[in-house]
Amino acid sequence: MKILQCQSHLFDLPEEVHYLNAAYMSPILKSAEAVGQEMVSLKSRPYQISPVDFYTTVDKTKAAFSKIINADDPGRVAIIPSVSYGIANVTNNIDLQPGEEILMPYEQFPSNYYSWKRLADTNGGVIKSIKSPAAKKKTALWNEAILEAITTQTKVVAISNTHWADGTIFDLEKIGARCREVGAYLIIDGTQSIGALPFDQKKVQADAIICAGYKWLLGPYSIGVAYYGPKFDTGIPIEENWINRHESENFQNLVNYQDNYKPKAARYSVGEQSNFILIPMQLQAFEQILDWGVHNIQNYCKELTKDALNELQSLGVDLEDGENRAHHLFGMYLNDRFDLQKLKEILAENKVFVSFRGNAIRVAPHVYNHQKDLEALVNCFKKLR
Repeated sequence: MKILQCQSHLFDLPEEVHYLNAAYMSPILKSAEAVGQEMVSLKSRPYQISPVDFYTTVDKTKAAFSKIINADDPGRVAIIPSVSYGIANVTNNIDLQPGEEILMPYEQFPSNYYSWKRLADTNGGVIKSIKSPAAKKKTALWNEAILEAITTQTKVVAISNTHWADGTIFDLEKIGARCREVGAYLIIDGTQSIGALPFDQKKVQADAIICAGYKWLLGPYSIGVAYYGPKFDTGIPIEENWINRHESENFQNLVNYQDNYKPKAARYSVGEQSNFILIPMQLQAFEQILDWGVHNIQNYCKELTKDALNELQSLGVDLEDGENRAHHLFGMYLNDRFDLQKLKEILAENKVFVSFRGNAIRVAPHVYNHQKDLEALVNCFKKLR
């Protein structure tokens, strides 16, 4: 295992800013910024963009994402603009019958809810949200409740690897196995985990994995990736575009319309998937993540936060035990002794950036963070006391 040192030199974050908020939006790499600027300039010279350029960088991007999730076939990866787009392609191809259930954790991120809600409302299905247990140490109990709720009435389990608000880890291997037992789809929103928390598709065997790129995949806004398994090989995409059709590489022959799509996930890619600015930036980010190693990113966050979180707990802050939550994203909870509004003011004054989601204070470090960033966070709580 590679032991990572702080990688702040690869990012353009000011010294005085303590950015612990990658779950909101990550900064992009300096190298990705440079690639983006280069590609913006290229658009001024369109005669230098050849037909093959519509495919080569896209194919490399798909291959890199496949490596990140440990999937063998880049042909199962599509380029998408957003999670909602990727989920809509899924819901468009699931035959939900009246009374069948779509199961998800309570307070799931909205982009992995609204499409399911429409599908249920249209077809007479049922949305079944599994609430978080009231117990402080809730992870095991929450996972047990989800597994028990998966029955022969379950058509879909729509879930993430980590809950977006507080980093609770869901046991996707066990959930995936249970889905296969009852014949349910397993659809994963990997936006808040993939790229920073190890994920193994060979073990999870999800039917679809949908990821926005602008968080833990360190990419620009408005680009993402999606994995679609064999259940979707003959599906209908939510839009029709020329590049996803058979033999689209032959530009001269585009006047001859094709009924057939390209195989596997290619049919689900967004129109103008070749985005000559955003795709090269995302590829640059993927290559950097692969060079670091996702295991090493997670371990860096674990070691970085260990002492600070022990100190925060001694100050009266509640959070889940380390083995039951992610280390790149976790929620802290305050008791009645703390004034939440005052804490927000102190954090802002000291340029400490975190998020507030539901009742959780969401902290999301990455490899660009120093120990001083965690010390600044702890000092804010000390000032509050």
